Amino acid sequence: MNKSLKPHVTLAVITATALLLAACGEEEADGADAATPTAAQDTRRIINVEVVTLQTQDFRDVIRLTGTVAADREVMVSAEAGGTVAEILVDKGTAVTTGQILVRLDDDLLEAQRNDARAQAKLAEELWTRIGKLFEEDGIGTESEYLQARYTAESATARYALMEERLQRTTIRAPFDGIFDTRLVEIGSVVAPGQAVGSVVDVDPLKVTAGVPERYAADVVVGAAAGVSFSDLDVTGTASVSYVGARVHSGNRTFPVELSLETPVAGAKPQMVADVTLQRRLISGAIVVPRQALVRTEDGYAAFVVESASAATAVARQVTQGPSANDRVVITAGLSAGDRIVVVGQHQVADGDLVRIVGE
Repeated sequence: MNKSLKPHVTLAVITATALLLAACGEEEADGADAATPTAAQDTRRIINVEVVTLQTQDFRDVIRLTGTVAADREVMVSAEAGGTVAEILVDKGTAVTTGQILVRLDDDLLEAQRNDARAQAKLAEELWTRIGKLFEEDGIGTESEYLQARYTAESATARYALMEERLQRTTIRAPFDGIFDTRLVEIGSVVAPGQAVGSVVDVDPLKVTAGVPERYAADVVVGAAAGVSFSDLDVTGTASVSYVGARVHSGNRTFPVELSLETPVAGAKPQMVADVTLQRRLISGAIVVPRQALVRTEDGYAAFVVESASAATAVARQVTQGPSANDRVVITAGLSAGDRIVVVGQHQVADGDLVRIVGE
């Protein structure tokens, strides 16, 4: 009887063991399935970032140029007559006024000729007066004698005036108020007619000259506001466009402009370099972002926008850039007012990453 029961006991034990193992397997599987979401959540990285919320604002689009300071007027003063320099009455660097004598040439010979011409003119005038009186009142003499005396007197007077003018040309004067900036002659120098003896510059006010690329031809007009800065002096000033050139330079494709400084700039001198910002236009309601918020991509540039649904997620958006100034860029497409964009940590995140906003 014991022999007949043995196979049945063994089969029961095997069946029970199999059921126990299956039950344990299901419990382990259920435990593994329950642990899976937790493990996935633990492996997703969360990156700390700082954000700014975009708002519309006005943006001044400017043209940046490098200009040169110039005197309002500058001329080379030349001798109208030839001769030897006899006197230099003004030292270089001295302020002068209109008509002030700068240099005088030796005029002894011309002065003697002028005096002779004056005497001849006076004599001829007296003879004409006497002959005219005798001819008109007493009928003495002929008309031809009277006319001859008249023409002689007029010729002598003209010669005297000519000699006086030549004598005046030996004196070289300042053409306007300014600074006698350079002197090119010394006492005893022989100068020819038209030879420069020095220069006079008018530095009150100063102006700035610059070349503007031709693509901005429609944007620059007389009266446009501008800013001027001098890095060597660490000062800035305001200016306005006073002249716009009518032609484009064929070499560098720029047209000239001149700007009048509206406020004096202490220490500024002609030929100094100045940084010029010309206001091109005012863009109202623009979306403006810090330049560092943009990340270069294969398709251009993108900004990371933090979207809050169930969790804060960084989403990459391709953007289209407009004009820029300093560290600010106008975005013409891709972003809207109210977007929160990453400005710190943008190079550590990828599209779809979870982020933690700090600094708010």
